[in-house]
Amino acid sequence: MNFNGQKIIPAVRSMKDFETVLKSDFEYFILLNSHIGQLKNISEYSKKVNKSLLTHVDLIHGFKNNEYAIQFIIQDVQPAGLISTRSQVITTTKKKGLLAIQRLFLLDSTALETSYKLFEKTQPDFIEVLPGLIPHMIKEVKEVTGIPILAGGLIRKQQDIENALNAGATAVTTSNNDLWN
Repeated sequence: MNFNGQKIIPAVRSMKDFETVLKSDFEYFILLNSHIGQLKNISEYSKKVNKSLLTHVDLIHGFKNNEYAIQFIIQDVQPAGLISTRSQVITTTKKKGLLAIQRLFLLDSTALETSYKLFEKTQPDFIEVLPGLIPHMIKEVKEVTGIPILAGGLIRKQQDIENALNAGATAVTTSNNDLWN
């Protein structure tokens, strides 16, 4: 899986951004900060224009993050994939055959080592490394885990994108719509 060569994955924070993505050439996009009542409509609109929705389930308002809720999203919303920090979400997503992206926040060495052990168990399809501004860490996480990397968080300049891609990231996620062009 390489997102059909898409190197930037827009992270949508508002309906205005969603409308921008619908009119764009991007196939894949990430939905952030949504409300559970909006998910089905967003998914349906996305499919009508051949967009692949990746839903960040940790940021859905009005949503209790448990296995039943994840199964509901998978069956009712039918996104292309789910993003989460939670291992149970990743495990359920993989069992259901959707793209599973596990977020990794680079906090300190202990958290990183704990995450490496977790990734051995969950085996996500991708790891989203945040912040995505540390090329040597992108390279290390990819080498240690053998799992493809998305780089996200604090991506503010075109050079940030290039640095992440040069370090081995498959793609860069960003909510900065100035960088979507």
